Amino acid sequence: MSAEDGQTDGGRDARRDAERDAILAALGPVADGIAATFGSLCEVVVHDYRRPERSVVSIAGAVTGRGVGGAMSEIGMGMLARGDEAADELNYLTRTQDGKLVKSSTMLLRDSGGAVFGALCVNLDITAVQQVGSLIGELAGVTAPAEVPTTTFGDSADVIDAVVRSVVDAYQLERSRPWGELDRAERVELFRGLDERGVFAVRRAVPQVAARLGISRASAYNYLARARAQDDPAGGPDTSQGASA
Repeated sequence: MSAEDGQTDGGRDARRDAERDAILAALGPVADGIAATFGSLCEVVVHDYRRPERSVVSIAGAVTGRGVGGAMSEIGMGMLARGDEAADELNYLTRTQDGKLVKSSTMLLRDSGGAVFGALCVNLDITAVQQVGSLIGELAGVTAPAEVPTTTFGDSADVIDAVVRSVVDAYQLERSRPWGELDRAERVELFRGLDERGVFAVRRAVPQVAARLGISRASAYNYLARARAQDDPAGGPDTSQGASA
């Protein structure tokens, strides 16, 4: 590539980032307006997916306890892992670690080229509504709804560690065997599951996963490469994980 081509690419990247920054800035007042409309039980978050560890660039309301500079949750990590193939997720239920039942919608932000670079998320605390509904349902003899999954909100280290712990513990519980008793194929499958949830899109995630499992970083990178190679139609190992480690 010539120096001129490099300058052209650099200028294109700068214009794209400027466009994205402008969209994110414009959504700050929108977040404030939505939160003001729905009141104290509503939280609106603007995420910049270019920086997963501190993706929150604007927030109005206080449902999940985060602030500007906070990290994305595992929901955002999953969307980040799907890249431009991701789709909006609307009206889903989750539960915070302190027990709040939250109805949420995550609407992706795309630039003029169609690339996903962030999200506008609306979180509505419906704990009290659910409690009233449960009481009415009990009086009417209606079966209680299925358990709602818990989502981790917080800073990057807490989020990553909590996601890793949740996936690893659920995997081992399903098989009734600890990591040390899993065969190679099962270990690769576990790493694929973590990768699909976007864990490895966050910087320094691989060493944290390795520490959680009690294995070396080299082993963790090896399992991740094998998991990605199996998903690659060409069948070759994917070494791109080093950039996000």
